[in-house]
Amino acid sequence: MKAILIFMNISLFIMAANAQTATIIGSVTYGKMPIAYASVGLSGTGLGTTTDSAGYFIIRGIPKGDYTLRVSYVGYQSFTREISIKSNDKIALHVVLTPNDNTLNEVVVTGASKAIHIKENPLPVISISKKVIEQTISENTIDAIAQNAPGFQAVKTGPNVSKPFINGLGYNRVLTLYDGVLRVETQQWGDEHGVPMDDYTIDHAEVIEGPSSLMYGSDAIAGVLSLFISEPKDTDRRIHGRLLSEYQTNNGLIGNSLIFNYGGSHWSYALRGSERIAKNYTNPIDGRVYNTGFNMQNLSAFAGYKNAKGYSHFNLTYYNNRQGIPDGSRDSLTRKFTYQIYESPGENVKIPQVDTITNRPIVSNKVLNSYNGSVSPLSQRIQDFRAYTDNQYQLGDDEIKAMLGFEQNIRREFDHPTDTKQAGEYIVLNTIDYALRYNAPTVWNIQPSVGVNGMYQTNSNKNATDFPIPNYHLFDIGSYFYGLWKRARWTIAGGIRYDHRNENGDDMYIKANPNTGFYQQVSGNDTTGSKHQFNAFHLNFEGITGSLGATYALSNQISLKANIARGYRAPNITEIASNGLDPGAHIYYVGNLNFKPEFSLQEDLGMIGTFNDFSFELGVYNNYIENYIYEDLDVDANGNPVVIIPGNRTFKYQQTNARLYGLNATFNVHPQSWKAFQFDNSFSMIYGNNLNPKYKKTGTQGQYLPFIPSPRWLSSVGYDMDTKNKIIQNISLKAATDMNLAQNKYLGLYNTETPTAAYALLNFSAVVNVHYSKNKNISVEFAINNLLNTAYQNHLSRLQYFEYYTQSPNGHLGIYNMGRNFCFKVIVPF
Repeated sequence: MKAILIFMNISLFIMAANAQTATIIGSVTYGKMPIAYASVGLSGTGLGTTTDSAGYFIIRGIPKGDYTLRVSYVGYQSFTREISIKSNDKIALHVVLTPNDNTLNEVVVTGASKAIHIKENPLPVISISKKVIEQTISENTIDAIAQNAPGFQAVKTGPNVSKPFINGLGYNRVLTLYDGVLRVETQQWGDEHGVPMDDYTIDHAEVIEGPSSLMYGSDAIAGVLSLFISEPKDTDRRIHGRLLSEYQTNNGLIGNSLIFNYGGSHWSYALRGSERIAKNYTNPIDGRVYNTGFNMQNLSAFAGYKNAKGYSHFNLTYYNNRQGIPDGSRDSLTRKFTYQIYESPGENVKIPQVDTITNRPIVSNKVLNSYNGSVSPLSQRIQDFRAYTDNQYQLGDDEIKAMLGFEQNIRREFDHPTDTKQAGEYIVLNTIDYALRYNAPTVWNIQPSVGVNGMYQTNSNKNATDFPIPNYHLFDIGSYFYGLWKRARWTIAGGIRYDHRNENGDDMYIKANPNTGFYQQVSGNDTTGSKHQFNAFHLNFEGITGSLGATYALSNQISLKANIARGYRAPNITEIASNGLDPGAHIYYVGNLNFKPEFSLQEDLGMIGTFNDFSFELGVYNNYIENYIYEDLDVDANGNPVVIIPGNRTFKYQQTNARLYGLNATFNVHPQSWKAFQFDNSFSMIYGNNLNPKYKKTGTQGQYLPFIPSPRWLSSVGYDMDTKNKIIQNISLKAATDMNLAQNKYLGLYNTETPTAAYALLNFSAVVNVHYSKNKNISVEFAINNLLNTAYQNHLSRLQYFEYYTQSPNGHLGIYNMGRNFCFKVIVPF
């Protein structure tokens, strides 16, 4: 409460302050054609507007300072300019936008105290625009980003579960920020736990590839994914909005979204709602994959205040998702999917008959093709609620930014066929997230910043029968100093940080309920006949981290980058304290309370070039991780897998030193003499080695790290035509290939992983902008993913390991990824 009062007092004080301010007026055009409703703003502030029907804009009340003006519009390259404001200035600008987006000229805010150009930032950063996200067929935004950002991929457990991975590292090593400020805390340790969000409200995304502990602390050792939410831009005191509807043929996905925006000179509001439903997806090997459907709803509300000094934003979000969890259960001869009707051995001590996997009936075609026909109890429901405020104000030449948020994540996984309402796992995670940053005035060309951030977290097991992690509470705090120096061709940035985390777990006893036969927590002191599931623990982790990097502009077109960073990550709760079955993952986890924090040392070198007709970026990195934590299949003295609960594998967490190294590259052609044409390419390659001496030169039998993506080349050819027609004003065509080489450097010890064959996917899309009213265009999209209906298994898909047999009549094991998929999408602004 004290923190909240401090933030409110700061905001009220600043809102009441008066100072001389400046004004920027201007126009935005494409050639001689005015661009209506282009977004115009000063990056990193709440000051901004949109152009009117004639392409004109005005921004008033700008205090003294240095800013980056950013002008953007879907389908055009963003315009940025550095502007220095003095008291009572009146600046006039004429901005001419050019088609197609060159992301190397983008301005980003992730990992920096103020907005900075990508080509000036020493850190490797990728910006993914709203246009790119909307025109990519995907089941979620994480998948859309993975199709457009080299080095960024997703570990998947079905269409609706995608976990972000950056350069071979994921789970709690990737810090995901919602709206660019609030850390996403949703039990990220689970294999089948995705990122809960409204995919239709994402404005753009920024990805930092590499240790980012300096600004964000623990859990950013691999990098940061910032997802920014669309905010109201209009200030005409009218209701504006957007209606989106899409349909995907493969799994019958139906998606709808409705957004209402209202804005004035100071206050703005937004109300958003969406829903996505899908049935089981299909591929040429498995047919329809049972239990891969989902039903998801999102609601959110926004209120914002801005004045000449800054802004305050208030946000509420609610996410509700019910989805199946595939387990790969099949008939051994027909390879048709089956479903469980009896309890697993050990799950209910009273039942007369147990599941043997072979006594499961076949799933009917009616159920496979139905949105609501799931007969399997194996499903999960995730509810996520967020409430947070983000504030940024100027105090003279100083600037202060404060954030306070609350998130509650409720996860229930159902795996009992004899009692479908009884949750196997029922966990409630509450997190309070806080951050305070002070940007001091520039001194000797240095922009200094100091800050503090962290979280307080509690976790509780509710009415469940499986207990993979204990009840615990956690307090995390870190403080840092960051400085950025710019002069002539040089940009140098870096700083130092100290983190401390305290984790305390509770004792837990469980025993069988005499009425139901299922295990439950023991309340009180009566532990007679019970099992000691978790021991109490009290742990402290701390670390000092830092970063130092430089960018040197060889010319106006070419820049060189170098950065070295030490990252820090405290072990997450499952790594140190797990001792139970995660029903959705089909894994019994065993942790280790003696684990030490991970520390990484990563060196990055890069070159970036932006020319009139083409652009490129090349980055190489070497990452040494001390005390690297990973999952290892638990085996007995004879090398046979340990089975605690039949049908589920047992994994023990291990700790070692590791090295990951690789490269990410892009090369994009966009000739000025042929502005309608664009040829984009990206390539990523990574190697990961376990440095434990006993695995030296053992190859697939222990030398390689798990979840290392295969080398990947993404290539696309686009053609963007502006027609002379008054109704159909623009047509964009795009053909793309997604080529993945074979992954033969995998963790094959005890068959933890298997090799993955090479494959190539061919995709196509067409977008038509249809004029329907004054300055309003409907966007109609038609797209095809996997045009040739290629049968493939991505190396980061967990479904390829969902197999109960060692041989198959058709020669295929595990579950394959999605086959051919047509998508129809309509976006109507109003």
